[in-house]
Parts: sequence; structure tokens; C-alpha cells
Amino acid sequence: MTEIVLCDATAPEQVQEHLARALAGKGPAVLVRDPRASRLVAANEETITQAPDGTALLIQTSGTSGRPKAVALSAAALQASANAAHERLGGPGQWLLALPLTYIAGVSVLVRSLYSDTDPVFMSAGPFDAQMFLDAIEQMTGQRRYTALVPVQLARVLDEIEEHPERAETAQSLSAILIGGQALERELRERAEEAGLNIVTTYGSSETAGGCVYDGVPLPGVTIEIDPDTGEILIAAPQLATEYVGDPIRSADVFLNRNGMRWYRTGDAGTFVNGVLMVLGRLDRIITSGGLKIDLDAVEAVVTGIQGCNSGVVVHIPDSEWGLRPAVVIPGEPDAGEISATVYDAIVAELGRVAAPKVVCFIPEIPRLSSGKPDMVALSEYASAQK
Repeated sequence: MTEIVLCDATAPEQVQEHLARALAGKGPAVLVRDPRASRLVAANEETITQAPDGTALLIQTSGTSGRPKAVALSAAALQASANAAHERLGGPGQWLLALPLTYIAGVSVLVRSLYSDTDPVFMSAGPFDAQMFLDAIEQMTGQRRYTALVPVQLARVLDEIEEHPERAETAQSLSAILIGGQALERELRERAEEAGLNIVTTYGSSETAGGCVYDGVPLPGVTIEIDPDTGEILIAAPQLATEYVGDPIRSADVFLNRNGMRWYRTGDAGTFVNGVLMVLGRLDRIITSGGLKIDLDAVEAVVTGIQGCNSGVVVHIPDSEWGLRPAVVIPGEPDAGEISATVYDAIVAELGRVAAPKVVCFIPEIPRLSSGKPDMVALSEYASAQK
């Protein structure tokens, strides 16, 4: 077994130092901890004292369940991920760290920098600030320059550029901006392209050492299949995680050996046609309500297609009669009665009365995790309180 060292997420230089030793096989595996982390995550960290042999990095992830998982990644997996990313992007370059180091997309910036022997640029600790982000780009000296963002960060950068057009050239100096963590809305991508930014959407997870599909096309060495029975996306690649530490049952359920290859069950539904992957949504976003199945992603697609509701989020909430029902949460404070009726009618017209939401409510701002994803637990609690 491999020993573990806890590193402070707010001290990137320290994390990079320990990570360099771990990748070289000369130090313990790195587990990055945010001192502001929830008690649940912190308690889980305290129970992790060792990792499988060869582990260089442990990533804490809870997905949508809120139940922490410790994903073990070997040095070989991390190197495969870095090499494949650079091959697709056109070669190694200098990276700007703009994401938390507790997430794989953040720590991957350090991994890629170490394997390409380049010095990353770090933003100041604290909430993401678009002006500071642009200032950090101006500190970069590499011929090729990269960064990784989540959609909400990209939106703030575009807002800053649109308010200060003279700063567009700074953002345009990036060779590529990787966008992951959640789906990138078409409108936001179009805004970025109009601003002259080179956007690359990524798909992956901690279990795949970060993004392993760029703009729908698998990176070199990555194999994609769709389970014919469930429609689930399956991934085989050298960058797959080793296991969930301390959870052999979950590990055996998610990491499979079939056809002489090791596969990861993503939990996502998708199609893979002519070499291009389209992610349709989470399989666990399908709920049973009154004995009938409802695809919450399909409901959300209807909502976000309505003018003024393009940032709406659909969650499920308890219902004494049906078990579970959809609920729609929309940011802003429009004419609640008129919008609520429009949303309700549109869902029923498109998906039938079974998919009708129990509540359509409004919130000043969508709460988000530090990854930029909507906080589904908080949104469900909020919607439940509105019914």
C-alpha cells in the first residue's frame, strides 16, 4: 500500500511539489484538501490513510449523490491523460490554473505542467474573478497557452470582455480554453466564438483522470462503447482510475472487465455515431413517479428552450402521492404567474401530464458547487420548501 499526504488546496506550490514526487514514485500519494470543505468530506478524508500501490493522486468526488468517494489515480494514468490531451491540443504548453485543486480539472493543470516541464501560472486564492483571470493570462510567457474553466466562469469572462472590449485580445492569446464540468449551452459557446476564443468542450470525470473526449471525439487511446441494453456510455482507456479506496463493492460495480479490456461505467446515457459522442444526460436523472419513468434531463431541455428560462434547472422532490415529482427552479424574479403557467404548459405539451412539475419556483441565483455545477441538493431543498 501507498502512504498519503494531505495538501492544502489553497497552496498550489505545495501541491505541485508533492505531486511531482508522487508522479516520480518518490513520495506518498497526494490528497488535496480544501480547509473549507464540508464536515462530511473532511470526515471521509480522516478515514483514508493508505492507497493502492502505484497511486499518485486521490480525488474526492461525490457526484450528485453527496456521498464522498476517493478515486485513486496512478502515475501511469495521469501521464496517459496529460500526453493524450497535449497530443490533441497540438503540443505541450503553459497552463493557467483557474479551478480548485480539489477537482480533477484543476489538479490536471499541475499534472500537465509537470509532464511538459513548464511553469503554470496561478490565480490568487478566492472566488473566481474575471478581471483577475485576464490579468493572469498577461503573466503567461509560453508560446502555447492553455487553461480550463467551467461554463459559469466562461460566462463571467465574456461579460468582462463585452464590458471592456480592449481586453478581448488577452483572452484570444490562449491557444485553447477547455470547458468541462457540465454541458456548454449553445448560446454561451456562440458568444465565446464571436469573441474570438478557441473553446474546446471536454467530457470525462475523476475516474478517467479528467477529460478524455474533446469536442465529442475521444482522445488517442480512448475507446467508447454504448451499452446496447441501457444506453450507458462505457469508457476504456489507460487513464482509468484504479479503484474507489475502501469501497470494493462500488469499485466492482463501476469498473468492469469485458472483452479483454477494463471499462468504466459512466452512469451517463449517450450515443456514439461516426466517432462522435453525444452525451444525453445522467441515467440517474430518470425518476419513477407514480410507477412511470420521467427523464429530468428531457424536462429540463423543454424548460431551457423557453425564452427567459434558459438557465432553469429541473430537480426532483418528494411527493406523498406519487413518490417523486419534477420541480423547476428558475433564476430571477420575472412575472411568476405568467412564466410558471408557460413552463407548466410547455412541459405537458411536449412530454405529457406525467412529467408536469409539482412546482415552478424562482430563486435570485442558482446555487453552485465550486466546480460550477448546480447544487442539486440545495435546489431540491429549496424547491421542496416552495410547494
